[in-house]
Amino acid sequence: MPILNDDQQHDPNKILPIEYDWAREYYEAGVNNNWVPAEIPMQDDVSQWNGDALSPAERQLIEWNLGFFSTAESLTANNLVLALYEYVTAPECRQYLLRQVYEEAIHTDTFIYCCDTLGFEPEYLYGMYDRVPAIEQKDDFVVDLTRVLDDEEFTIETDADIRELLRDLVGFYVIMEGIFFYAGFAMMLGLKRQGKMVGVGEQFEYIMRDESLHLGFGVDLIDQIRTENPGVWTDEFDEEVRDLVLEAVDLESQYAHEACPGEILGMGSDQFVDYVEYIADRRLGQLDQAEAFGTDNPFPWMSEQVDLNKEKNFFETQVTEYQSGASLDW
Repeated sequence: MPILNDDQQHDPNKILPIEYDWAREYYEAGVNNNWVPAEIPMQDDVSQWNGDALSPAERQLIEWNLGFFSTAESLTANNLVLALYEYVTAPECRQYLLRQVYEEAIHTDTFIYCCDTLGFEPEYLYGMYDRVPAIEQKDDFVVDLTRVLDDEEFTIETDADIRELLRDLVGFYVIMEGIFFYAGFAMMLGLKRQGKMVGVGEQFEYIMRDESLHLGFGVDLIDQIRTENPGVWTDEFDEEVRDLVLEAVDLESQYAHEACPGEILGMGSDQFVDYVEYIADRRLGQLDQAEAFGTDNPFPWMSEQVDLNKEKNFFETQVTEYQSGASLDW
């Protein structure tokens, strides 16, 4: 039966036999990667934030990333709960979507935890969408790309309808979670690598690991829809998707320049732009397209930052057991 909602709709109450094994594997990987933000100590972060350990540029970078992610995670959860679940009816895919919704709730809780712990005024942190044009432009771009997911009257009846949904899935998974999040990840993990705001950085590590699974599921979902609906992904549509990815790179590059206008601890805006281009080439490859930039990865340490096999001091922090998180292939 097709993966999308149509006349041959799946029975949502019968998950067995599983037809899409890859969806089940994402669910199991997500369970193995379980975490909660309150388990991560923030005492040193509070001392650094309230003291003079951070430069004005570093403080802006931290504030902007917390501000962007705090609203972006809510947008992501709303798209999943209010729209995508309706159109993707395969039970094993819905099971993973429910897992993803839970993880988005954890991410939302992360920014509540950071806001409360560091003493931010909620209106200040969550209002950056209105005050920082580079954040507003990214959010507006994704909102426009996911217009079908917000249309209560949308139905899947024709190839054109499937293309509309695919465009939204590209916007939601590939661009929002697969490109727009990654400059911020590199910035926050780069600070952590230098011993600054380590608690916040560790939470970003776990978020990044979750997002890699979300992205992988989204790409496989797109690929499955393309396979089941041959002819929908036309050359014209392929070029349209490519143009959207390139426009997203421009927006994320602008954000990188404004969030990090100078050099911070050996990291500059040009390096963050290079990283965005490197990530975008990977996303294009996942969509069976040729590279657009050919940029090398300026931050090879990024993959090391997401290793969950950390030794914990039993007397200083809680010990969190992860079943097999380290088995995930980065």
